[in-house]
Amino acid sequence: MHLRTFGCLCFPLFPASTIHKLQPRSTPCIFLGYPPNHRGYKCLNMKTHKIIICRHVLFDESNFPYAKLHTPHPPTYTFLDNDISPYLIDHITTLDQPPPTSANNARHSSPPPPAPTSATTTRPPSPPPPPSPPPLPNPLPPIYQPTSQTNSKPVTRSQHGIFKPNQKYCGLHNHVTKSPLPRNPVSALKDPNWKMAMHDEYNALIKNETWDLVPRPPNVNVIRSMWIFRHKENSDGSFERHKARLVGDGAGQQVGIDCGETFSPVVKPATIRTVLSIAISHSWHIHQLDVKNAFLHGELKETVYMYQPLGFRNPQHPDHVCRLRKSLYGLKQAPRAWYKRFADYASSIGFCQSKCDNSLFIYKKDSHVAYLLLYVDDIILTTSSDTLRQSIISLLSSEFAMKDLGHLNYFLGIAVQRHAHGLFLSQKKYAEEILSRAGMSSCKTCPTPVDTKPKLSATHSVPYADPSLYRSLAGALQYLTFTRPDISYAVQQICLFMHNPMDTHMHALRRILRYIRGTTHYGLHLYPSSTSSLISYTDADWGGCPDTRRSTSGYCVFLGDNLLSWSSKRQPTLSRSSAEAEYRGVANVVSESCWLRNLLLELHCPIHKATMVYCDNVSAIYLSGNPVQHQRTKHIEMDIHFVREKVARGQVRVLHVPSKHQIADIFTKGLPLILFQDFRDSLSIRPPPASTAGEY
Repeated sequence: MHLRTFGCLCFPLFPASTIHKLQPRSTPCIFLGYPPNHRGYKCLNMKTHKIIICRHVLFDESNFPYAKLHTPHPPTYTFLDNDISPYLIDHITTLDQPPPTSANNARHSSPPPPAPTSATTTRPPSPPPPPSPPPLPNPLPPIYQPTSQTNSKPVTRSQHGIFKPNQKYCGLHNHVTKSPLPRNPVSALKDPNWKMAMHDEYNALIKNETWDLVPRPPNVNVIRSMWIFRHKENSDGSFERHKARLVGDGAGQQVGIDCGETFSPVVKPATIRTVLSIAISHSWHIHQLDVKNAFLHGELKETVYMYQPLGFRNPQHPDHVCRLRKSLYGLKQAPRAWYKRFADYASSIGFCQSKCDNSLFIYKKDSHVAYLLLYVDDIILTTSSDTLRQSIISLLSSEFAMKDLGHLNYFLGIAVQRHAHGLFLSQKKYAEEILSRAGMSSCKTCPTPVDTKPKLSATHSVPYADPSLYRSLAGALQYLTFTRPDISYAVQQICLFMHNPMDTHMHALRRILRYIRGTTHYGLHLYPSSTSSLISYTDADWGGCPDTRRSTSGYCVFLGDNLLSWSSKRQPTLSRSSAEAEYRGVANVVSESCWLRNLLLELHCPIHKATMVYCDNVSAIYLSGNPVQHQRTKHIEMDIHFVREKVARGQVRVLHVPSKHQIADIFTKGLPLILFQDFRDSLSIRPPPASTAGEY
């Protein structure tokens, strides 16, 4: 490796797999040196200001782009205290008004009364109350509505010479007014759109009494405050609004000092599909709610100190710190504090918390039933009557700042389409984003996600040049399996090599993307069903891993005709026979079926029949129903034999199914095209319903 001049202009070569054939092969960068843990050159992208490590670089050592830039003092944010006047923390409507008169200046900038010498807290200056009706006696004051403010203040657009276009150009207008993501709070405050978003966020924090402004105590841990910016989109991918979020730097917290137990309320995917299946079978309405600033409703038990937000420092007390009262976003314990607050209130209005899934809340009184699913701050609510639904929404809105999103149509990146024949779950937009990220939006399609050759190996190939891209795409594909179980096995295979991806692994990943390219519109169908029985299929590929000779087991569980749960996973131990591998697979699906039976019991939809488990290995079926003990089975762990107990109790029946009808084969191995399409259709993975089917 030759030594190069620091700071010179350079052009690193982009990997061919990350760019389109018509895109540029490089970009101007600045040479920074040599990375300690990688072979190659360390370059700074002049446009994105990101670090690029590359082996193949062209240098122009006669050109130094930053040679004429001299910054004797590093830039800081301390000047924000002088650039932002005290009335910036007022309501956003004051920003577009004429400059205040001297009387107004005296009212806004007059210092607060001196604090007593005792250890009392100082609140940040709160905005003056607007001329409106007296506040409601609610412990949680209403939070300002950013959307309503934007719609009620068109003067911001006219001040910058941007006039409302014709109706037919409204899409172009939204594109023009969309400001790019800022690099830091300083550049955000220079943009009127992001400035308004920051003020909306800060006003919400002040109204919610999120912190007290106090002198910094000695020898305490003070975490940073950070601004996060993003574009919020509608369900169809169109731009909705600019979103600024003030968060605390949880990485700076110390366990046992300013944080304790952590937990995040995330409902299980199988629970979501189960509740949706029951709802459409009973023709219930499915509603969606969103909690505004959800974490701010949680009360902190620990004492946490945070620096004042950049751009909103108190001019009278610039050295004070914020002693947090509410669970600000970014804190390690914030999700747990919010969950406890919500769970306590849900219990007070009659909901019971599920023991199978802590993020499921169930209401049952006489013939009135309601299910509530909580995923951090997103809520799915389905009830047996509209009156009950309206009553629950009213109670929740009286305690939390709720946004009623109407009928369920977009949840966690999943498009939900309800039609006359059932429900259609799709992640088309997310799949297109993955293809765009991989540079394969216009690639050739492939009929299956994986070939019929032996499984991938960790050897016999060269390391892939960009492992970060591989891990990013593999992780994205994992979330896509929420509505696409047909790619579960293929995704499971590529995820086994996250630590050291090879070129062969990337080829397998690209094949999955080519398959998705031709089936982006496919999704999972749920249909109304009067059948209340669980049917399971399980299969195992004995010794299929070429490196460890471990087996791959897979299963799928149906409630009537609706697919609720599935899995494709390599077994943790080595099996000495195909019967042992299949028997372990039976134990896995029986465990999942028992959980689903308990879940349905809590949902007041008990299963009175035994769960049918279909397996294509006769020896595994004999082991499940008989206390067989011989030389090749005595080493099997005792916990696997709980299957016999469930069979003896009549909760499970293990039956034989021919291999050509074994649906679980799609989760354990690559299949020929005809068989793959047949099993995919059995999983209800199909295109969306025809437009003539009608909406619900």
